[in-house]
Amino acid sequence: MKILFAGDASNMHHCLAQQLRQMGHYAVVASGGSGWMNTGRDIDLRRYPGRIGAVRYVATLLANLHKMRGFDVVQLCGPIFFELKPWRLKHVLNFLKNHNGKIVLSALGTDYVYYNACHDGHTYRYSDYMVGNQPSPYVGSPEYFAQQQDNWKAPFMKDYSDFVLSTIDGAVACLWEYYAAYAPILGPKVIHAGIPIDVDALQPHFIDEEPEKVRFFIGIQRKRTVIKGTDRLMAALERVHAEMPDRCEIERVENLPYDEYVRRMNSSHVLLDQLYSYTPATNALLAMAQGMVAVSGAEPEYYDLIGETTNHPIINVSPTPEGHIEQQLRWLIENKAMLPTLSHNSRTFVETHNAANKVAKRYLDFWETL
Repeated sequence: MKILFAGDASNMHHCLAQQLRQMGHYAVVASGGSGWMNTGRDIDLRRYPGRIGAVRYVATLLANLHKMRGFDVVQLCGPIFFELKPWRLKHVLNFLKNHNGKIVLSALGTDYVYYNACHDGHTYRYSDYMVGNQPSPYVGSPEYFAQQQDNWKAPFMKDYSDFVLSTIDGAVACLWEYYAAYAPILGPKVIHAGIPIDVDALQPHFIDEEPEKVRFFIGIQRKRTVIKGTDRLMAALERVHAEMPDRCEIERVENLPYDEYVRRMNSSHVLLDQLYSYTPATNALLAMAQGMVAVSGAEPEYYDLIGETTNHPIINVSPTPEGHIEQQLRWLIENKAMLPTLSHNSRTFVETHNAANKVAKRYLDFWETL
């Protein structure tokens, strides 16, 4: 099978492409390298800032379109799969539809469908945008306006989303959250496949004995601290550290390239990831595959979806009630004798549910049904 991955996010499509090649398929990734992460790609569509950068980006895309023909499947990295305005992306999507086989959407980030599910009052108990019936701290923050989040409410976004939904043959969700948003719309034409992790390339550094101090690791994305809740996680961690300075320590990094980031996390025991998530995402899964313990989202809805009833190694944190994050961090410190067990269980969890070969097989099986 010949597969084109149009766009990428957090190395997901690149990881899938590598795995599919090992399985005997032909796979090409056309992307900008997930921004500052600089992840692998075959067709380099990195966009540089400014007007000159925009012109150069369009020229590069047009010069490479001929390489994006003749594929059995085109897997889009969300509706905004390339860095163009929706009305320009329509032309690109029409080209891909006319010159390839199936068009499948990767539901993997904020888009019109997910945004509306966050605000419908019943899909989620909390989300990036709402906590209960109140706006989250992200709404109204400088991040929110800098990222032009109000655009999701605009009629042109609905128009473009409707166009995409009418064009695609199906969708694959990488997290429970996106599956929950798309299932009412697409029914059997959407599946949950999970995020692929190349477990064979990640040497585990298991916690084999109770540490004297618990070493916490937190990675900051400067422009996404509020939406991910990293600001609240960091503040809670600092409060707990102030209470127990002799029992824990903190390593904090910011905006590192993907490969360096993975190397840096190895020396810690516990990774703090996201607050407003029901599901462990790439960051948490990478850490778990290396034998770290993840503090992230792991709600019952997620475990039910993947059918996991016994191995629950993720330390779930929720935005409410107040003090829940500190409570979970204190529990880890006070029960650090459990870290070796949680460490091994974390690796097993990723091998079971997110190993790249298993996730790729779910994609292949789904593509065959379309």
